[in-house]
Amino acid sequence: MAKPTDTPNYKVIAENRRARFDYAIESDLEVGIVLEGSEVKSLRQGQSNIAESYAEVDDGELWLVNSYIAPYIQAKTFGHEEKRRRKLLASKREVSRLWNATQRQGMTLVPLVMYFNHKGFVKLRIGVAKGKKAQDKRETSAKRDWNRQKQRLLKQNG
Repeated sequence: MAKPTDTPNYKVIAENRRARFDYAIESDLEVGIVLEGSEVKSLRQGQSNIAESYAEVDDGELWLVNSYIAPYIQAKTFGHEEKRRRKLLASKREVSRLWNATQRQGMTLVPLVMYFNHKGFVKLRIGVAKGKKAQDKRETSAKRDWNRQKQRLLKQNG
């Protein structure tokens, strides 16, 4: 199977870079997203933000809350709300697994990246995560700095 980056239609729309710093990602899941026409047009222009958003399970359905998709200027009368709740598409088994993780284990559903897949459909990768404490964040930062320093030393000596 071809890697997603090898296909011509694969394109990252929005990425939540802060998620891996603020949360310890246990697992991730690719889900579809229900969008309106003007939202897809706006996403093709790359105008969205998922940094402040999260996913939740409500009445057996998976929802993306507080994500921003900029209004599409050409769709004047048939536009969309920028920060509306958007339904995410996953199997019943996955939704129940995510509900168990959030309700029983105290995990959070964090969107990691929104992208167009090789077929041109908008997909969202959400992570099942546990929040990091300040000490964990400092530890992660120190590890990253040490790895950078190590690479510099190896580059100078090699």
